[in-house]
Amino acid sequence: MSSGALEAAQAALAAEHAAVYGYGVVGGRIGTARGAEASAAYAAHRARRDALARTVRDLGGEPTAAAAAYTLPFPVAGATSAERLAARLEDRVADVYSDLVRAAEGPLRQQAADALREAAVRAARWRGTGVAFPGLAERS
Repeated sequence: MSSGALEAAQAALAAEHAAVYGYGVVGGRIGTARGAEASAAYAAHRARRDALARTVRDLGGEPTAAAAAYTLPFPVAGATSAERLAARLEDRVADVYSDLVRAAEGPLRQQAADALREAAVRAARWRGTGVAFPGLAERS
């Protein structure tokens, strides 16, 4: 596997760490109507994070550690802003998984494509609309 795959896997791992943190914020502010959805997304990102840590080790790297805290892109005061944050987290995850799809081969590429699809679906649910090419939005 190329060093590009390792770098892309590390970037995906870092994004998953941030998503896990972000969903902690989302879960605290989302309210009961979408609480189960936030909990499911949190669990999915934790599972992906743990799998990516193993993948990075398998590729010969030392997994990127989570930060103690992450800066949120905007204040999250209630359910509406929590939904926007969840969509933003999923967009970020889709972006890095698109890089991993390009860099990886075989089963890792399939896993990255699956993760990209799952993130795009969650983003569309949170936002209420999807994008034409998830993971490639606003890229040059």
